[in-house]
Amino acid sequence: MCQFSIPFEGDSESLMKRAKQEIEKAGGAFSGDFTQASFQAKTPLGSIHGSFAVSGQALSLAIIKKPFLLSCKRIEKELAEVMQ
Repeated sequence: MCQFSIPFEGDSESLMKRAKQEIEKAGGAFSGDFTQASFQAKTPLGSIHGSFAVSGQALSLAIIKKPFLLSCKRIEKELAEVMQ
């Protein structure tokens, strides 16, 4: 399991709406609201399952299941880039 926190700017509701759109556009699933959610996202290597919660101006993520070949650092880097 991977756990990390990513800072963000702006309001959490807009961030979660954007996250939901991106996840669903890529064929994944999103369940939750603008304070906490769970998700399943598809990658070329397999699915990622996780959850996240907003705390102030940071998004705390827990990756519960991921493809073996996909590192936690890579997931964190990709998500940080998407959130900018």
